[in-house]
Amino acid sequence: PSAALALLGGSAAALVVWKWLGKRQIQKQMEEARKTRDEGVKKMAKVVQQFREQVPSVQTDAILSLPLLELTRRLQEGSLSPKTVLYTYLEKALEVTQQTNCLRHFIPECEEQLQEIQRQEEKGLLYGIPISIKDHIGHKGHLSTCGLVQCLGTVVQEDSVLVKVLKSQGAIPFAMTNVPQSLFSYDCSNPTFGQTLHPFNPQKSPGGSSGGEGALIAGGGSILGIGSDIGGSIRLPSSFCGLCGLKPTAERLRDVCSRPAPVPCAMGPMARDVDSLALCMKALLCQEMFRLDPTVPPIPFDEKVYSSSAPLRVGYYDTDGYFPLPPCMRRAVQETRGALQAAGHQLVPFSPPRIHYVMTELFLKTFFADGGRAWLDVFTGGVVDPSLKSQVNGCKIPRLGKKLLALILKPLQFLLLLLKLKNVATISTCRSVKEMWNHHHEIQVYRTEFIARWKELQLDVVLCPVLGPAFTPGYPGKLLTAISSTMLYNVLNFPAGVVPVSTVTEADEEELKLYRGCCDDPWDRTLKQAVAGAVGLPVAVQCVALPWRDELCLRFMKEVETLSREK
Repeated sequence: PSAALALLGGSAAALVVWKWLGKRQIQKQMEEARKTRDEGVKKMAKVVQQFREQVPSVQTDAILSLPLLELTRRLQEGSLSPKTVLYTYLEKALEVTQQTNCLRHFIPECEEQLQEIQRQEEKGLLYGIPISIKDHIGHKGHLSTCGLVQCLGTVVQEDSVLVKVLKSQGAIPFAMTNVPQSLFSYDCSNPTFGQTLHPFNPQKSPGGSSGGEGALIAGGGSILGIGSDIGGSIRLPSSFCGLCGLKPTAERLRDVCSRPAPVPCAMGPMARDVDSLALCMKALLCQEMFRLDPTVPPIPFDEKVYSSSAPLRVGYYDTDGYFPLPPCMRRAVQETRGALQAAGHQLVPFSPPRIHYVMTELFLKTFFADGGRAWLDVFTGGVVDPSLKSQVNGCKIPRLGKKLLALILKPLQFLLLLLKLKNVATISTCRSVKEMWNHHHEIQVYRTEFIARWKELQLDVVLCPVLGPAFTPGYPGKLLTAISSTMLYNVLNFPAGVVPVSTVTEADEEELKLYRGCCDDPWDRTLKQAVAGAVGLPVAVQCVALPWRDELCLRFMKEVETLSREK
């Protein structure tokens, strides 16, 4: 017995030591990644300082204030040099990331690309434009981490198709931006590179998962960025940070995350104005893209549709009936509706069908079909960012526990409080291949139903709310179901974009104190806490079109932008 006890004790001690060594190895990897990032920032700061000493007369503020279309014109005609523009934005990006922690890494090869574009026979549409890209978009020689520890040792061997096309059009990728751990969050924090802060208010989050892009562009450190969107990851940071962002029809632009799925991931641009988004789409939808990736339909950008001024028939709603948004976001839709009507467009009330069903049975079931087991597997060594712990803990509930919880909640489903609780803890799963096929079919049926309602009203586009204003860090993880406004158009695979139209006023803040949501339950009160203290921060609306009508979506966004600026 004593020998057996000794063996058992030794085995337990060995297990503890093994776990400790594993955690220590993970910590070393994370420390090394941070050290590499910090060294890269110092090197880039030295390079920028050398340029400033060589060319002290650069009018930095004048260059940074130029809209993208004007900047491209001056670069094309030669009145500005690509070198001056690149180092101006590098300097500003250093300043912005010092304030917000928005960069994961600078791309030192940007200096090589600067030389390369000067050897190109023709100047591309983005000639000399510095561009930032989201962490997971592949750039040769750099990590693609998704905020995960397990990806810290894997260096990308080849530029992604998007990066190759951007370079062929004369753009200069110069920075990779921070993301939340696993990308499945609309906060922007991961255990390795930390929390990214809002550029206008350090007490707020820039949104996610393209939050590093949002902070960098809104802070003035980049003029154009590429993000991705599978539940609102371009549109939510754009809403929080006051940017324009487009989630195209997913098949128009593809990249690593764009694997075939019932709810597809879409790649898209983020910028300060709609014209910048249109120019980026025009540059990307070129013959080089169609040559490098034959799975992208060879449909060039339709300039005629984007430039049209014909009146539109616009469907609108200010709530989806599932998760009521703060008063300022509904006000934005109502004011924009009035401006569109005054400008000669026809406005028609529209109500999206069955959002609760879409959220629980279509969207969440797509990502947690296996009960979240595949998602849990990516958290190497149990390293979980605090912003994700509530979601991770919900997925860790054993299937039997979830079934018991569902059984307890079923008789009380009429209460929205418990419906929301059920969404988080008892997401339905696909227990067989047949159930998975049925799930895919249900998504197609819903898309058909939605399009039929759209066509019945003869709509061109839809105006609707987007989640905002900016949340306090940590709250997005507590309110996964609050993204219904953006999630819907991922399930439908409709092009959807966000345009800032206003800012939070003192009156909005006072009205927020009276906000009760659906029934003043814990989720409604949590939302109120998440968005409080946002006076002066951006307020946006969402613009939507039918699949493959991305140019019409952009044209509608441009109309909204023009009217809001006139106001």
